[in-house]
Amino acid sequence: MMLDKRTPIPVDEAIAHCMARAALMSTISIPLAQSLHYYTAEDITATYDIPMFDKSPYDGYAVRSADTIGADGEHRIAFRTIDHIGAGEVSSHILKPYEAVRIMTGAPIPEGADAVVMLEQTVDTNDGFTVRKSFDQGENISVQGEECRQGELILPAGTLITPGVQAVLATFSYATIHVRKKPVVALIATGSELTAIDAPLLPGKIRNSNGPMIAGQLAELGIEAIHYQAEADHYEHLLSTIQTALQTSDIIITTGGVSVGDYDYMPAIYKALNADILFNKIAMRPGSVTTVASLGQQLLFGLSGNPSACYTGFELLVRPSIKSMMGATNCYVPVIEGVLSEDFKKANPFTRFIRAEYDWHTRTVKPAGFNKSNAVVAIAKSNSMIILPGGTRGFRAGDAVKVMLTQLPDVSQW
Repeated sequence: MMLDKRTPIPVDEAIAHCMARAALMSTISIPLAQSLHYYTAEDITATYDIPMFDKSPYDGYAVRSADTIGADGEHRIAFRTIDHIGAGEVSSHILKPYEAVRIMTGAPIPEGADAVVMLEQTVDTNDGFTVRKSFDQGENISVQGEECRQGELILPAGTLITPGVQAVLATFSYATIHVRKKPVVALIATGSELTAIDAPLLPGKIRNSNGPMIAGQLAELGIEAIHYQAEADHYEHLLSTIQTALQTSDIIITTGGVSVGDYDYMPAIYKALNADILFNKIAMRPGSVTTVASLGQQLLFGLSGNPSACYTGFELLVRPSIKSMMGATNCYVPVIEGVLSEDFKKANPFTRFIRAEYDWHTRTVKPAGFNKSNAVVAIAKSNSMIILPGGTRGFRAGDAVKVMLTQLPDVSQW
């Protein structure tokens, strides 16, 4: 299917088109230490009970609960300490009446004991300690299997591997883990006006900010972009560059060149590649000319050259597609409700995504600054995007709005 006419489609429809073409990556096995930012391709089950044995959650004394019956402030009951064990050690003693084993956090409960007296609940004597309260059977004991049982499903396939997940995998002896491969992503910034960061900034030129921005957004997904240099606004060279990138890449992201100007070559390049154009216009601002095509199982994202539009296109379309390809169960960032803290009077013929600052304390939100599609500074200040539906004529302070969270910010106070 080739689309010459630009007919805008709804945002959710555009996202659905991308997700439908986001083919699952193949499964590989990698060492646990290298698994961060991957998604599990298998269910993770408990290989044994946790805890593996009855153990003490505190530093204290293991005792027989029956021996503490009747203890109070006026009648302290004395115990004699017969052994001392730390985590990883096992006592060889079987407790007899009014005997105790000094026990450290994590150590297994000695045979005959059925309660643990915390250290701060005791008063030392020459050969042990006294207590002033009775203890129930099982008090202050972590019971074998109370967290999970052998064979229990712990993490379903499609779980993002975080440091906490790595801890779970190590706990259950998963030295290697089956995950979905990360897609290889090629990044090409187009535009004769773009200048590299270390080149002289001549009149009429601007810095290539989209390249580092998209590379950073990919890095948040644990993906290192492969950068390709295309000769500025040269059709044959740009086509050749993309054809080269297609030899090794699962995804190609281009920024710029998707409009209808004399030097916007991406629509013609999609045709030359015989790519299936999923859509070439979205009913949204900014980034309405965002175009996505597919070539077999490869995806080509043509993002706008305007920084804010480019950023928005990545967050809405590229990020969830990549997560889906990597087997993620949850592909989308949260959308919550906030309250506008200032007016936004601009009419919205299309759904509008406004770079915004969401205040976690007051649950209010406001535009992050200058909000045209070519804005850059507003992106750096934003931690979210306000979503204003199409067909509306502006909003006022106090109105409830939908907020798409893009960053979890650090805060100045605990």
